[in-house]
Amino acid sequence: MISVGEQIREARKQKGLTQEQLAEKVDRNLRTIQRVENGENIPSKNTLDLICEVLLIELVEESEVQKNENYELRKVGNFIAQGIFLLILNIALLSLVGYLTINHEANTPSRVAAHLLSFLIPFFIVLFTRKMTGIERMLKFGFGYLFYLTVVIIMHPILHLFIKGFYTTQIISLGVLFYGNEIMNLLKIGNET
Repeated sequence: MISVGEQIREARKQKGLTQEQLAEKVDRNLRTIQRVENGENIPSKNTLDLICEVLLIELVEESEVQKNENYELRKVGNFIAQGIFLLILNIALLSLVGYLTINHEANTPSRVAAHLLSFLIPFFIVLFTRKMTGIERMLKFGFGYLFYLTVVIIMHPILHLFIKGFYTTQIISLGVLFYGNEIMNLLKIGNET
């Protein structure tokens, strides 16, 4: 990060001015200019404005650079927080539907509930993410299903794909996430007239 003093020194040298000449032009003493350039002194706004006017520059203040660095850190923090939230959400969805369908005590009503939830939960996700494409939505909110289906297809023989309806619920969820905008258009939900 380049300091204000370093910016002033570089601009002064580019203009071919000595510290003494700059001090004369801004009507300040030589020691003030030296302290500013060495970072020993923070100039007043008036002095800083005069220096910038004489050197014909606009300074990037350290506070602006710091703000940009803080913004980047917040951006990374938000990205990590969103990633953790999406991971937890995907695990929760996968666990809920899995519990209602795969559990050895699962009965017909719980499987019907699982199929309804596999449609309704993604439907509400679509309702609040209308600006996303189907692929984006499916990758963000359905990656747990995608991961599970991929692992099962690799690990299990084809005959076990549709055991107890768990896989059909996953396919329903992924389909709703992917085709959500089309479903909304068919139902005329969220259309601006």
